[in-house]
Amino acid sequence: MPVDSDERLREILEEETIAVVGLSSTPGKAAHDVPVYMREQGYEVIPVNPYAEEIFGRDPYDSLADVEEAVDIVDVFRPTDEVPGIVDEALGRDDAGTVWLQLGITHDEAGERVEGAGRNFVQDRCLKVEHQRLFE
Repeated sequence: MPVDSDERLREILEEETIAVVGLSSTPGKAAHDVPVYMREQGYEVIPVNPYAEEIFGRDPYDSLADVEEAVDIVDVFRPTDEVPGIVDEALGRDDAGTVWLQLGITHDEAGERVEGAGRNFVQDRCLKVEHQRLFE
Protein backbone atom coordinates (compact mmCIF):
# COMPACT_ATOMS: atom_id res chain seq x y z
CA MET A 1 0.00 0.00 0.00
CA PRO A 2 1.44 3.40 -0.93
CA VAL A 3 2.75 5.60 1.86
CA ASP A 4 -0.02 7.84 3.09
CA SER A 5 0.77 8.69 6.70
CA ASP A 6 2.12 12.12 7.49
CA GLU A 7 4.78 10.56 9.71
CA ARG A 8 6.20 8.41 6.87
CA LEU A 9 5.93 11.26 4.35
CA ARG A 10 7.83 13.52 6.74
CA GLU A 11 10.57 10.87 7.14
CA ILE A 12 10.88 10.52 3.37
CA LEU A 13 11.07 14.28 2.91
CA GLU A 14 13.90 14.45 5.43
CA GLU A 15 16.10 12.77 2.80
CA GLU A 16 18.43 15.02 0.81
CA THR A 17 18.88 13.88 -2.79
CA ILE A 18 16.12 13.65 -5.39
CA ALA A 19 16.58 12.31 -8.91
CA VAL A 20 13.76 13.82 -10.98
CA VAL A 21 12.88 11.66 -13.96
CA GLY A 22 11.25 13.89 -16.54
CA LEU A 23 12.52 17.17 -15.08
CA SER A 24 11.63 19.89 -17.57
CA SER A 25 13.80 22.81 -18.60
CA THR A 26 10.64 24.89 -19.21
CA PRO A 27 9.64 27.30 -16.40
CA GLY A 28 5.92 27.24 -15.71
CA LYS A 29 5.63 23.47 -16.06
CA ALA A 30 5.13 21.51 -12.84
CA ALA A 31 8.03 19.25 -13.89
CA HIS A 32 10.26 22.34 -13.67
CA ASP A 33 8.70 24.42 -10.93
CA VAL A 34 8.37 21.64 -8.33
CA PRO A 35 12.10 20.74 -8.58
CA VAL A 36 12.96 24.46 -8.40
CA TYR A 37 11.01 24.68 -5.14
CA MET A 38 12.73 21.57 -3.78
CA ARG A 39 16.15 23.06 -4.61
CA GLU A 40 15.15 26.25 -2.81
CA GLN A 41 14.40 24.10 0.25
CA GLY A 42 17.97 22.75 0.20
CA TYR A 43 17.52 19.47 -1.64
CA GLU A 44 20.06 18.21 -4.16
CA VAL A 45 18.03 17.77 -7.36
CA ILE A 46 19.48 15.56 -10.08
CA PRO A 47 17.90 16.09 -13.51
CA VAL A 48 17.03 13.03 -15.62
CA ASN A 49 15.86 13.99 -19.11
CA PRO A 50 17.38 12.58 -22.31
CA TYR A 51 15.98 15.43 -24.41
CA ALA A 52 17.28 18.44 -22.49
CA GLU A 53 20.68 20.03 -23.03
CA GLU A 54 21.05 21.72 -19.65
CA ILE A 55 18.91 22.05 -16.53
CA PHE A 56 19.92 24.01 -13.43
CA GLY A 57 23.35 24.62 -14.95
CA ARG A 58 24.18 20.96 -15.36
CA ASP A 59 23.90 18.25 -17.97
CA PRO A 60 20.90 16.03 -17.27
CA TYR A 61 21.33 12.28 -17.25
CA ASP A 62 19.67 10.28 -20.02
CA SER A 63 18.24 7.73 -17.59
CA LEU A 64 18.06 6.94 -13.90
CA ALA A 65 20.49 4.08 -14.49
CA ASP A 66 23.10 6.61 -15.66
CA VAL A 67 22.96 8.74 -12.49
CA GLU A 68 26.35 8.57 -10.78
CA GLU A 69 25.42 10.26 -7.50
CA ALA A 70 23.67 8.51 -4.64
CA VAL A 71 19.90 8.99 -4.79
CA ASP A 72 17.43 8.96 -1.88
CA ILE A 73 14.17 9.67 -3.74
CA VAL A 74 13.25 8.97 -7.36
CA ASP A 75 10.61 11.55 -8.29
CA VAL A 76 8.67 10.69 -11.46
CA PHE A 77 7.18 13.25 -13.86
CA ARG A 78 6.49 10.80 -16.69
CA PRO A 79 3.32 9.17 -18.06
CA THR A 80 1.91 6.16 -16.25
CA ASP A 81 2.91 3.74 -19.02
CA GLU A 82 6.59 4.62 -18.42
CA VAL A 83 6.44 3.92 -14.67
CA PRO A 84 7.29 0.17 -14.82
CA GLY A 85 10.54 0.85 -16.68
CA ILE A 86 11.50 3.64 -14.28
CA VAL A 87 10.76 1.33 -11.36
CA ASP A 88 13.03 -1.30 -12.94
CA GLU A 89 15.84 1.26 -12.99
CA ALA A 90 15.10 2.40 -9.42
CA LEU A 91 15.12 -1.19 -8.15
CA GLY A 92 18.39 -1.76 -9.97
CA ARG A 93 19.99 0.80 -7.68
CA ASP A 94 21.04 0.06 -4.12
CA ASP A 95 20.38 3.60 -2.93
CA ALA A 96 16.93 4.70 -4.09
CA GLY A 97 14.83 4.13 -0.98
CA THR A 98 11.70 5.84 -2.30
CA VAL A 99 9.90 5.97 -5.63
CA TRP A 100 7.55 8.96 -5.69
CA LEU A 101 4.98 9.37 -8.48
CA GLN A 102 3.82 12.96 -8.85
CA LEU A 103 0.24 14.15 -8.68
CA GLY A 104 -1.94 12.42 -11.28
CA ILE A 105 0.44 9.49 -11.78
CA THR A 106 -0.48 6.08 -10.35
CA HIS A 107 0.64 2.51 -10.98
CA ASP A 108 -0.40 -0.02 -8.33
CA GLU A 109 1.47 -2.97 -9.87
CA ALA A 110 4.75 -1.03 -9.98
CA GLY A 111 4.08 0.10 -6.42
CA GLU A 112 3.73 -3.49 -5.25
CA ARG A 113 7.13 -4.27 -6.78
CA VAL A 114 8.71 -1.28 -5.04
CA GLU A 115 7.19 -2.23 -1.69
CA GLY A 116 8.10 -5.90 -2.24
CA ALA A 117 11.72 -4.77 -2.51
CA GLY A 118 11.41 -3.14 0.92
CA ARG A 119 11.29 0.42 -0.38
CA ASN A 120 8.83 3.29 -0.02
CA PHE A 121 6.25 3.98 -2.71
CA VAL A 122 4.29 7.21 -2.96
CA GLN A 123 1.83 7.92 -5.77
CA ASP A 124 -0.49 10.69 -6.87
CA ARG A 125 1.12 13.24 -4.53
CA CYS A 126 3.13 16.35 -5.24
CA LEU A 127 6.50 16.73 -3.50
CA LYS A 128 6.05 20.50 -3.25
CA VAL A 129 2.51 20.33 -1.87
CA GLU A 130 3.45 17.70 0.71
CA HIS A 131 6.62 19.56 1.72
CA GLN A 132 4.70 22.80 2.20
CA ARG A 133 1.96 21.05 4.12
CA LEU A 134 4.31 19.18 6.45
CA PHE A 135 7.18 21.64 6.94
CA GLU A 136 5.93 25.20 6.48
